[in-house]
Amino acid sequence: MNLFSPFAMTVYLIIALSLMGLPIGLSMLASSIMYLFITGQDMGIAAEQLLQGLNNSYTLLAIPLFILAAEIMNMGSLTDKLLGFCNAIVGRFRGGLGHVNILSSLIFSGMSGSAIADAAGVGRMVISMMTRGGRYTPAYAAAVTAASAVIGPIIPPSIPLVLYGLISDASIGFLFMAGIVPGLLLGVVLMAMNAYLARVRNFPVEEAVPLRELPGITFRALPALMMPVVLLGGIYSGVMTPTEAAAVAALYALVISAVLYRSVTLKGAYGALLSSGRSMATIGILISGALVFNYVVTRENIPVTVSQLLVAMDLSPMGFLLMVNVILLVLGALLEGGTILLVIVPILIPTAKLLGIDMVHFGIVVTVNLMIGLITPPYGLLLFIMGNITGESIKSIVRETLPFLAVMLGALLFITYVPDAVLWLPRLFGYQG
Repeated sequence: MNLFSPFAMTVYLIIALSLMGLPIGLSMLASSIMYLFITGQDMGIAAEQLLQGLNNSYTLLAIPLFILAAEIMNMGSLTDKLLGFCNAIVGRFRGGLGHVNILSSLIFSGMSGSAIADAAGVGRMVISMMTRGGRYTPAYAAAVTAASAVIGPIIPPSIPLVLYGLISDASIGFLFMAGIVPGLLLGVVLMAMNAYLARVRNFPVEEAVPLRELPGITFRALPALMMPVVLLGGIYSGVMTPTEAAAVAALYALVISAVLYRSVTLKGAYGALLSSGRSMATIGILISGALVFNYVVTRENIPVTVSQLLVAMDLSPMGFLLMVNVILLVLGALLEGGTILLVIVPILIPTAKLLGIDMVHFGIVVTVNLMIGLITPPYGLLLFIMGNITGESIKSIVRETLPFLAVMLGALLFITYVPDAVLWLPRLFGYQG
């Protein structure tokens, strides 16, 4: 490629604007408009791409609705009920509060679809529980919280899987279903590592909740526990589309928080709407910039060029997936996951299709990679969020996170090279891939 071609100049400007602190979405948008100007194209193409990409994509409405559902759940006492249930189930074992942290993330992930919502909401509360009385160090509590929050966007509902479905034309319903087993696998390996570290470091054993109290605790948490059942049951029964399910999730969270748990005020509801609006604005800018930049990428024939280059390397499907894992893990340590998903992944999809790789399986591999990037130094976003919550140094949090990162990479290899483990559940419900 010519180092001074219009496309190269576009990439240079994106990097320069990003280094200057401009959000990556706006950087892509401004640089793409410059490309249109340099190549003598109609500047209105940028607006046309935005209108076609945003207005014609009904599925995108699921994203703000899932965000709103997560905000409402964090606002009400729903989270308290879930934590009480998790503590009754696994809190009795050595390192029990670490297990509570992971189990609560597994359950919460079936409601929010966002790792950040998980970490900032239920994660903040569990960290307080773990560090009270010096039971666990703040760095270890932060590490468990960050690692378990990664599961959020893998178990459905999932905002990254919604975006992947848009760029790959894969069924979002089957993508959601394919994320269940990998998400549970990650939960199991994290609990196994927590149990090992608890034994090695002699973490405390919490007082067990009497079994006679378990039915009452479960009953009080049941409305919250039923939310994933309502959500996924509606999608897989054909009653609701993913977007409609997202609306139902937000309404359900509001009803049980306001009516059953009586923990929602008008001020709190307004704050939840405001916070979800800010979050969606950030995502919307990123999507907008990616839509226009992807037009530039397509016009420059970059996906075809990359596909031809990779095919010429004579990679097997497994070799290609290994290369994708390496690329995404490296990029995930440096870039925001949404940027990689909307800009880099579309370039890789044509080659994956050419090699016969199932698009649903590929979507799960991509998503797990991007989520692991959230806890990968030097720029893992969850590491910085945990640092802000606990006041611990990033270095100490990273040190405690490394054992969990290692077992998650092992789970990623299993997910990558045993596609049947990912696809058997979708196939059980009629997927033909």
